[in-house]
Amino acid sequence: MKLKGAEMNMTEGSISKNIVLFAIPLFLGNLFQQLYNTADAFVVGNLLGDNALAGVSSTGSLIFLLVGFFSGLAMGAGVVISRFFGAGDVPGMRKAIHTSFVFFAICGAAFSVIGALGAEPVLRLMQTPDDVMANALAYVRTYFAGLFTMVMYNVCMGIMQAVGDSKHPLYYLILSSVLNVGLDYFFMGVLKLGVFSAALATVISQMVSVVLCLVRLFRVKADYRLSVKELKVDFKILGLIVKNGLPSGFQNSVISIANVVVQGHINHFGEAAMAGCGAFSKIEGFAFLPVTCFSAAMTTFISQNLGADRPDRARKGARFGVITAVLIAEAIGGLMILFSRPLIDAFTESEKALQFGIDKSRICCGFFFLCALCHCFAAVLRGAGKAVVPMGAMLACWCVIRVSILFVVVPITETIDIVNWVYPITWFLCSLVLGGYYFFADWAGVKGSAAQG
Repeated sequence: MKLKGAEMNMTEGSISKNIVLFAIPLFLGNLFQQLYNTADAFVVGNLLGDNALAGVSSTGSLIFLLVGFFSGLAMGAGVVISRFFGAGDVPGMRKAIHTSFVFFAICGAAFSVIGALGAEPVLRLMQTPDDVMANALAYVRTYFAGLFTMVMYNVCMGIMQAVGDSKHPLYYLILSSVLNVGLDYFFMGVLKLGVFSAALATVISQMVSVVLCLVRLFRVKADYRLSVKELKVDFKILGLIVKNGLPSGFQNSVISIANVVVQGHINHFGEAAMAGCGAFSKIEGFAFLPVTCFSAAMTTFISQNLGADRPDRARKGARFGVITAVLIAEAIGGLMILFSRPLIDAFTESEKALQFGIDKSRICCGFFFLCALCHCFAAVLRGAGKAVVPMGAMLACWCVIRVSILFVVVPITETIDIVNWVYPITWFLCSLVLGGYYFFADWAGVKGSAAQG
């Protein structure tokens, strides 16, 4: 059965061209999405000072705890939709789309409440200093109160990307990102509101993206169009979505818990360390976007081609994506080391905070290629329906080993360098595990039916 109105069918044509053309809008879209948190940090740091910046920066891992969980689930939904798309199964694809939409709407509403209510005890577990607690709590509660919009944007974006449409999410994000920056300056610069208004600006801007996505999905003349009459849960399809998405969602959340532990050790070194390392994290988020976008493009590419029973094409696409992402990652790492001082200086006026950020960049950036290998191997395996494999490897290396090193070594050395070194060490271990599976297991041998997960 031939799909009507599909934006990009990646089962035909040039492999490199398909992946690159799909990844470019993803990159630009994620670039603007990254502006949400970075604009908050930039404006907060310059208008409200290092204490407020420390409050915002210290909540990143906690926010990703929930946002990352739903991003992983949405990734699973995208894999299922892509498989049906590649197989030309329109009824199956439509059931997957509508099941995903209803399921995520219910979960997003529930976790908006859970996140807002549970923020304070988790921040205390992270050893957030008392002088930073008020700002951190105000920011994260406002952010979580609007979690529903974040979840719905992820599922809408996942639906469009699964059928090869990476352009419309880009258009919507450009508009909402510009709005976010404008609201940041208006709320904090003009109205002189507190740090909570940075999160409020993000929530309002994300809501605009969701509305635009919904207008597109309900009005597009294509087989993936949303219909109110079809908004119901197909439990068989939901099982496939959970099977493909839960490992990634669980992995993201547990890694976030590990990063909460890492943030707790950073907090131990004081406000300057929190501000400097937080500024580095914002810059790193931008720098690594090309790799994460290649990874996302590879997941869709692999899933569509295995759905169409084209494993050889899937393997060729995987090789191209891995090599390209590694080269890009190492080039970016070198540039970040070279320009770390002016980049981090844009976020803070404190020389002490600046030095913390520079030190972290010198330790981590040279090993970006290892992180790229982890992400790309994981993306390929998720697209092949093997999401449990990267989950296990990343939980073992990025969580258990990373946290163990911190609890054993940091009390002995009393230096923040160990906190920074746990990243390249665990990237290396994880790339070894996932690389072994990628090269020696028959991950592309699964037939294309979406029902096989």
